[in-house]
Amino acid sequence: MVQTITTIGFDADDTLWQNEEFFRLTQDHFTELLRDFADPDQLAATLLQAELRNLGKYGFGIKGFMLSMIETAIEVTDETVPATAIAEIIAAGQEMLEHPVNLLPHAADVVSTLAEGFRLVLITKGDLLDQERKLAQSGLGELFDAVEIVSDKTPQTYIRAFMRHGDGPDRAMMVGNSMKSDVVPAIDAGGWGVHVPAKYEWEVERADAPLGHPRFHVLEHLGGLVELVGGL
Repeated sequence: MVQTITTIGFDADDTLWQNEEFFRLTQDHFTELLRDFADPDQLAATLLQAELRNLGKYGFGIKGFMLSMIETAIEVTDETVPATAIAEIIAAGQEMLEHPVNLLPHAADVVSTLAEGFRLVLITKGDLLDQERKLAQSGLGELFDAVEIVSDKTPQTYIRAFMRHGDGPDRAMMVGNSMKSDVVPAIDAGGWGVHVPAKYEWEVERADAPLGHPRFHVLEHLGGLVELVGGL
């Protein structure tokens, strides 16, 4: 019998290891740092606008987040932000870049099990050096047949990745926590999309679920993936 799925793509941040939680903690520190200049809601809205505005310039990742925080600090203080505050923002970003990798539950077992029967491809957005560091520290690197660190995730991203490293998108599955980046474009490319919701969701990554689509699946946690794949 011909195996339907031959290739499985995995997102990295908040699918295999924690990520958004560190952004939230850093943003809490940023809010406290600028409490005399802006209320939390105003600051959060201004920061989000800066992040959205800067995605095309800096891409996804910690460095872009750090620069957006600095830009926001300058804006909400009418260009009077103390140099000490800028230094704290930079230090907070550097701490994020050095934070140990914490694998999410089931990640190691699931990736190890599926690597025995499928081609595995890590497809992740973010800063090249940071993502390479996290993959190396995760202990999962040798289990992947290929790694794609991309600037964005579109249907074309998945078509290219699964043509290059597999048998095309129609025989591939993408697994991730982002409906917008991991699930919808993978299905639009012709593959399967499996949503594994994370504890935190960045506003930028929200999208409507393709409910009713035969190649769309939702898992409560990554531990259910092996059974799901085996039943397709």
